[in-house]
Amino acid sequence: MADRAQYDAVELAGIRDAIVRGDVPLCPRCHVPMSTRPIGGGSFGLGYARRREWLICSRCRRSAIFDIRRGTRN
Repeated sequence: MADRAQYDAVELAGIRDAIVRGDVPLCPRCHVPMSTRPIGGGSFGLGYARRREWLICSRCRRSAIFDIRRGTRN
């Protein structure tokens, strides 16, 4: 599993659960805190703007992007 570049569905679910709880997510592979970077955006004129977070592991450099409001992977 550690040789695959992307997180699998179980690993992503663990990251999402930590975000929903308000915890700092840990990388499921390296077990170090993941840094977060907000990603703005959304379509102008549609009445909503997405609030997305880009979570990055400082050790293995894997990352995931989540839509915070919906709690889904983007």
